[in-house]
Amino acid sequence: MRSEKTALLVLKDGTVFEGQAYGHIGEASGEVVFNTSLTGYQEILTDPSYHGQLVTMTYPEQGNYGTNQEDIESRRPFAGGFILKNPSHASSFRSSNSLENYLKENKIVGISGIDTRALVRLIREGGAMSGIITSVDTDAPSIFERVKKIPSLEGQDLAKEVSVSEFYKWREPLWSLEDGYASSPPIKYKVVAYDFGIKYNILRHLVSAGCDVTVVPANTSAKDALSFKPDGIFLSNGPGDPEPLTYAQTAIKELIGSVPIFGICLGHQLLSIALGASTYKLKFGHRGGNQPVKDLRTGKVEITSQNHGFAVDEKSLEGRASVTHINLNDKTIEGIEVPDKKCFSVQYHPEASPGPRDAAYLFKRFTDLMDKEK
Repeated sequence: MRSEKTALLVLKDGTVFEGQAYGHIGEASGEVVFNTSLTGYQEILTDPSYHGQLVTMTYPEQGNYGTNQEDIESRRPFAGGFILKNPSHASSFRSSNSLENYLKENKIVGISGIDTRALVRLIREGGAMSGIITSVDTDAPSIFERVKKIPSLEGQDLAKEVSVSEFYKWREPLWSLEDGYASSPPIKYKVVAYDFGIKYNILRHLVSAGCDVTVVPANTSAKDALSFKPDGIFLSNGPGDPEPLTYAQTAIKELIGSVPIFGICLGHQLLSIALGASTYKLKFGHRGGNQPVKDLRTGKVEITSQNHGFAVDEKSLEGRASVTHINLNDKTIEGIEVPDKKCFSVQYHPEASPGPRDAAYLFKRFTDLMDKEK
């Protein structure tokens, strides 16, 4: 049953949306963004890359299959708030909890019943902007004054806020509806995975590819990473601006050329910066499970899952790395490689969860690269 309690979404441009409270009763602030995935709200909520953001789902119906233990992507939800059009009753044999109860239990403030199409149009035209969701205050002018004080994500190091503080081993393989958790294959490679906001399905793919995975904090030095004697280094996804992560850039510079390196999303941006390139903030980012990417080497087009608000500047990359993939919507860089330095990366999410699995082959590309170095 839909809540009758009023909630407001107030944006930095002064726009006010009135709807109903959904989830935790309270107030949440952050950058308002949108995701175009039709399903996958639980994976989206638990993706650490959404730390500091209020997520709008463009698909109107949300919550119809509830939540469960298999679809979480990190130790807890990291999205700052949740914005949707129509809440649905949970009806799925996999459901162990409703979406609204899940939000309540994890203290995530949400708002439902607003015109999400109008909101998405605002973001596309004006760019991602700061906002506040509140179900405890109805004084729009005073809320707007608080919105104006929300800092931009540019220049903030959010990775240190979501990363782990100690290294740990990951052993869980991929899960499927038909078979549950797969049997782990024999271990062939030792991989150190940097956690800048890592998703569990990345780790599952690495284990299912035969990797003994050690996850390390974002601020791990190159020396400490190499002390595990890895066959390869993985650089994870994560939230926000890559430029402030100077400690990670330093470590990656020292690691380049020593062992094979594979980066995804924020890891792709950090590898590019370590190679001498620069990044910039996109107007409204790429977030969703239907982003077309072209592999320039094969000519094939992949439909990909994405979640990022920054991109690598192509001109700054010239002479430092080869571009391997581009986004067909806006021609931004989606992949790079430096073969003689044994490193490559992609801006999108080959592990999906949620999203299509067109790009899962990249994990084999990583293991093939490690095979060559053995």
